[in-house]
Amino acid sequence: MSESQIDLNNNRKKQLGRVLQVMPKQGKQLMEQIGETYKDGALERKSKHLMALAIALGVGCQNCVLFHTEAALESGATKEEFLETISIVTSMRGTTGVAESLRVIQFLDESGKL
Repeated sequence: MSESQIDLNNNRKKQLGRVLQVMPKQGKQLMEQIGETYKDGALERKSKHLMALAIALGVGCQNCVLFHTEAALESGATKEEFLETISIVTSMRGTTGVAESLRVIQFLDESGKL
């Protein structure tokens, strides 16, 4: 992957901001749902984002991978927790899990976390 994952993530945020501008009612609902879903509860926020990251990697959703990688980092996820999450994805998805997981490795590398 030659493109910067941090640049892709910044563009994702910019485009999301645009969606929130042109669809304010739906955007507000979406942001409220995300806020409610990922707050600490029976599972801590970090674990929820790592779970969502695993799902995003499995289905190949680039924007979801970037969002949940950044959110897990902000929630205190460690390099080891990311690597275990990736190992679960590759166990379940094989080489397709590996392929999309390269995005996370690069993001962590660009962030100085690997």
